Amino acid sequence: MDVAAIAAALMGAQLGQQQVVAAEAMLRMNADASNAVAKMLDQAQQSVDSLANVASGVGTNLNISV
Repeated sequence: MDVAAIAAALMGAQLGQQQVVAAEAMLRMNADASNAVAKMLDQAQQSVDSLANVASGVGTNLNISV
């Protein structure tokens, strides 16, 4: 093998490694986002559950005028 072929092979390997690192980072971000959405949905369900026993009509006549 000549020097140019070896250099091209090394450059290709480095590019492949960079692509793997970028893909790993994207997968990690996707997993973190999914975890955050799951936590948010769980908290929303807990909030709804705590309001389940509120009397009928509470909050329907809210005046927000200034």
